[in-house]
Amino acid sequence: MSKDPRPDPSPRSRAVSDGEARITRAFRRSLIALAVIATLVAALVFVPRWLAPVERQVAETRVEAPRQRERPAQVQVPEVRFTDITQAAGIDFVHVNGAYGDKLLPETMGGGVAFLDYDNDGDQDLLFVNSDYWPGHRPPDAPTPTMGLYRNDGHGGFTRVTLGSGLDKAFYGMGVAVGDMDNDGDEDVFITAVGRNHLFRNDQGHFVELTDQAGVGGAADAWSTSAAFLDYDNDGDLDLFVANYVQWSPDIDLGIDFQLTGIGRAYGPPTTFEGSHPYLYRNEGGGRFTDVSAAAGVQVDNPATGQPMAKSLGVAPIDIDRDGLIDLFVSNDTVRNFFFHNRGDGTFAEEGVAFGVAFDRNGSATGAMGADTARYRNDADVGLAVGNFANEMTSLYVTQGDPSQFADEAIGDGIGPASRKALSFGLFFFDYDLDGREDLFEANGHLEQDINVVQPSQHYAQPPQLFWNCGAQCPSTFLEVPPGTTGDLATPVVGRGAAYADIDGDGDLDMVITQVGRRPLLLRNDQALGHHWLRVLPVGRQANRDAIGAVVELQTDGTSQWRQVMPTRSYLSQVQRAVSFGLGPDPHVQALRIHWPGGGTQVLEVPAVDRELRIEQGP
Repeated sequence: MSKDPRPDPSPRSRAVSDGEARITRAFRRSLIALAVIATLVAALVFVPRWLAPVERQVAETRVEAPRQRERPAQVQVPEVRFTDITQAAGIDFVHVNGAYGDKLLPETMGGGVAFLDYDNDGDQDLLFVNSDYWPGHRPPDAPTPTMGLYRNDGHGGFTRVTLGSGLDKAFYGMGVAVGDMDNDGDEDVFITAVGRNHLFRNDQGHFVELTDQAGVGGAADAWSTSAAFLDYDNDGDLDLFVANYVQWSPDIDLGIDFQLTGIGRAYGPPTTFEGSHPYLYRNEGGGRFTDVSAAAGVQVDNPATGQPMAKSLGVAPIDIDRDGLIDLFVSNDTVRNFFFHNRGDGTFAEEGVAFGVAFDRNGSATGAMGADTARYRNDADVGLAVGNFANEMTSLYVTQGDPSQFADEAIGDGIGPASRKALSFGLFFFDYDLDGREDLFEANGHLEQDINVVQPSQHYAQPPQLFWNCGAQCPSTFLEVPPGTTGDLATPVVGRGAAYADIDGDGDLDMVITQVGRRPLLLRNDQALGHHWLRVLPVGRQANRDAIGAVVELQTDGTSQWRQVMPTRSYLSQVQRAVSFGLGPDPHVQALRIHWPGGGTQVLEVPAVDRELRIEQGP
């Protein structure tokens, strides 16, 4: 581990109290964990992530949540309602997955969404990734599905501007990454796909495809999913990491002929497909990239077979040990997760097992989907959340005082039992009530339209889940927000990608959820709690212009918050690049620090809050 060159984020005077707090948390979580274990031992019947590829009935698992300690009377989940403004805002996009009856696996997995300011007017625009019809199965007179680009009017109203934008392309898209790859001030776009991927340079609001020139198309028979722009070598420009799922083709899929009693042909499990390798592209400047995947150490083979191991769906870049180098967590579906630790010499060491994030608490691989990271306790420890398959709890890996040692605290922190039944794809941390603590959101939805026929507890469309961060005042950090109090957020969806941004400039974070084969859901945050906020948009000079990888630290009276500038979050998606802080009822900020990628800390004064600050990197 490299020595952290930055100031200690926790003052020495807080060391004892931090230690006592950690002991208290550990004790209360141990009690909750024991209750859950007892419940599971008595009631849980194991249901595998996927069934074997033969026809048989699916067993149903019924799990009751453990009895939690009573919530203190003075602690109440704040009432915040979200309003579905999709149609009113002018969003008419419909995702096309091309399903025609043969149940080809990619039909279940798309599509991503990105908040971005493509026209540099200061407002958050929207880009939806579309898939396509399969060859020979386009319905008569059906329009060609393309991406969906929408311009924000600054008040949360959107106009579709795809036609003529350069993004009016048709291919079987999956996910999206946004970043200023050439440091010209415009946000460029990379879209993953089943087949070749696509890179688009933003030329003052018009997009020009550079895939072939840049050399980032990938293999014609690959299936790419999540992607991230990041500066892994700290040379001042953005490199590109691309996750790949399984080795797939229609012939392979149809040859497996997966069947479920009561349904017939069903979507096959990833266990029946070979794995893959991710791509890592180093930015050489001038719109050109070099594939350094093998030399950089991000290609992992199964030691038993010698074949590629990865079945990757999510990626969460983070500087875990605060050494100024971006590391990579990669979530894998039914095989162990990866943690690529940046060595600082252009290579990575895969250390998922050593870090404790490769498997669940039982030592098993999960059906891992989207991922996100946050210092949600407002202390030195980092949380890493991973959405998993139905009948698998969401994973919540938390560092244990040592950045290289994680433990899954989903049960003790209140996420575990509540998340078990749902099939979670997109998820992210965000402070939806602006109280200064990051909450957790999960977008849910099953793969099989008729899953309820064979598993009565499962449904194709599932309500999203919102977990309020109660802080140290509650027995568990997170409390599930009752669906009846969240307005349209409780709408059952076939959720996939999810992202957040302030679309109307009122300070709180709104969100969008994509649905496979359906319309998305754009949800306006209508909180009215009177809390203050601050948004910070760092701009790099020596660092990459987007300042991706920078850590912004905000100190108020007795509390510190940290946010990493990293739009890649959730599943296949990108959030607003500027970082947001809730301040609760107190409008005073004591200090604001930006820890820039590669080193260097900039200290700034905050004269007023309830606004966005654009901060350029100092000399």
